Amino acid sequence: MAIALSGDARIYYEVHGSGPAVLFVHGSGGHHAAWWQQVAALSPAYCVITVDLRGFGNSRWESDHDARNFPGDIVAVLDAVANDGGPQRAVLVGQSIGAAAALRAALDRPDRASGVILAHSLGGLQNEELTALVKADRARAERLPVLDRLLTPEFRAQRPDLAFLFRQMGTLNTAKMQDLRNLNTDGPSVEELSVAPFPIMLLAGEKDAVLSPATVRRAGELLPSARVEVVTGAPHSMYWETPQLFNDAVASFLKDVAAG
Repeated sequence: MAIALSGDARIYYEVHGSGPAVLFVHGSGGHHAAWWQQVAALSPAYCVITVDLRGFGNSRWESDHDARNFPGDIVAVLDAVANDGGPQRAVLVGQSIGAAAALRAALDRPDRASGVILAHSLGGLQNEELTALVKADRARAERLPVLDRLLTPEFRAQRPDLAFLFRQMGTLNTAKMQDLRNLNTDGPSVEELSVAPFPIMLLAGEKDAVLSPATVRRAGELLPSARVEVVTGAPHSMYWETPQLFNDAVASFLKDVAAG
């Protein structure tokens, strides 16, 4: 069991494989084990790091669940891996609410970040137009049952086993979505992100019921240096339901980052 110290919190993480590093940051219902399909696919060629933010998985935390602590948790893991002789930098992949933490960690410590993938999230980007679009997307999503926002009905019917496992993932967390405070209070401006010293990809799903592809494409227009990829047929939890599509998109970005 690998542990990194982040203030008073003990942050659990795992390292699989070797090569250029990629660190995955889970969403509100996940933890390190949610990335099992990514670890298996990517660890033969990359150093794959998975982490439990405080209050999730093995990173037990009984105090306030303040999302402003999450970037520090990620940096603590990056430092621990580097100090243990591992890669000095990693591409940070943030899923949903994990994207804001990943992006802020990269901006705070660009010496540890070789790139950022914002998966199904704008990473807390502060922009009046985008904030309105995200709010409208969320209002539509909140009219749906929670699971309908995350996985397609077709997938749940065809793979009830994986749909059940998906639901069970969140039962291992002490932090719940309703407990999380300050999720997007420290996001960067468009101007700050435009001059970030690392490449950025906005990864979206065509069937995402939480964040629409149109909103992601508009963010891409405001961030012309960012790469935008909208994956056909993919839902909000693309990494789980259509892992091959998710893994291919991530691997393509990793390859480009490694090529320089």
